[in-house]
Amino acid sequence: MQEMVNNFLQLVGEVWQVGSLGVGAGNMLGALAVFLFFAILRGLFTRFVLSAFQRLTDRTKTKVDDLLRESIERPLKFLFLVLGAFFAKETMVLSGLALELADNTVRSLIAVALFWTIHAASTPVAYGLQSVRDVLSSEIISWLVAILRWGVILTGLATILQIWGIQIAPIIAGFGLFGVAVALGAQDLFKNLLGGVSILVERRFKIGDWVAVPDVVEGVVEHIGFRSTRVRRFDKVPAIVPNNMFSDHALINYSEMTNRRIYWTIGLEYRTTKEQLQKVRDEILAWIESNDNFVSGEELPCLVYVDSFNSSSIDMMVYCFTRETQWANWLKNKQDLAYAIKQIVEEAGSAFAFPSRSVYHEVTNGETSELFEPPKGN
Repeated sequence: MQEMVNNFLQLVGEVWQVGSLGVGAGNMLGALAVFLFFAILRGLFTRFVLSAFQRLTDRTKTKVDDLLRESIERPLKFLFLVLGAFFAKETMVLSGLALELADNTVRSLIAVALFWTIHAASTPVAYGLQSVRDVLSSEIISWLVAILRWGVILTGLATILQIWGIQIAPIIAGFGLFGVAVALGAQDLFKNLLGGVSILVERRFKIGDWVAVPDVVEGVVEHIGFRSTRVRRFDKVPAIVPNNMFSDHALINYSEMTNRRIYWTIGLEYRTTKEQLQKVRDEILAWIESNDNFVSGEELPCLVYVDSFNSSSIDMMVYCFTRETQWANWLKNKQDLAYAIKQIVEEAGSAFAFPSRSVYHEVTNGETSELFEPPKGN
């Protein structure tokens, strides 16, 4: 019995000294204590240093320091865990496979901390780019930030794979062959991506613009994506339009118009005299030129002329532009012009024509001709 107890104690001692992968349990417990020490330091750093930094940034009026603090806060906390893992490794006497695994793990954690910091810094960078909106639109900025973030993620992943001895060159080559196969079957996707890039680079429209593509869509732009654009039609129904539709078709951007046109044809009765026509024409032109809501002079043409003799009316053309482009205000200006034209025509003693037909009844020798009536059947 005594011998069995001694054998058990000897086995416990061997496990304590050797442990797993040549690392004794005592060394493991010591490394764990070191790691926990840095975890406690992480909590103290968060409670005192980061809290003080937050109070400092809250007192400033700028938003850049707040974004910077929020972006580096979590990577800094993670850095304490990396330091704990590094010093815990150093406290253990490692060799062979255990040393290689520990080194690769610490190196991977350091790579994660570095690329995480760079990825987090993209948020204040995006905010800083907002100051150059006159050069870059908000959509281009969002795309650049997205490309930056994905680039950091992929580079960090490639770095970690290299640390563990995984060669990425064959993987990239394989993706190249796969990309060729995908490109052959996804031509429309790439056309839409290029269309989205051309929209942003050429600044054809932006979010909030009223655009129209004949026989495709008309409405207000709500979102410009990599592959498609969401347009809210005027019946409040959203339309998802592939970006290549905006690059392959004629695009009308109504939000970019400087003035809005009114083009009317007014029909006056044939009994209107030449003097009345002249008076109506001159007074309409004078009213438009004296109204500040309308453009006149050399800026844009303002035309009021007798245009043609129609079947039931003498047509007068009214061609002018308003300074207002917003639809509701433009309708009000248009209504004011309609009221003025009606008053001018009535005061001139004329009237508006409407489709009519004249019937002439022939009279012979003072007597009307008899109407022919076909014989009735038996």
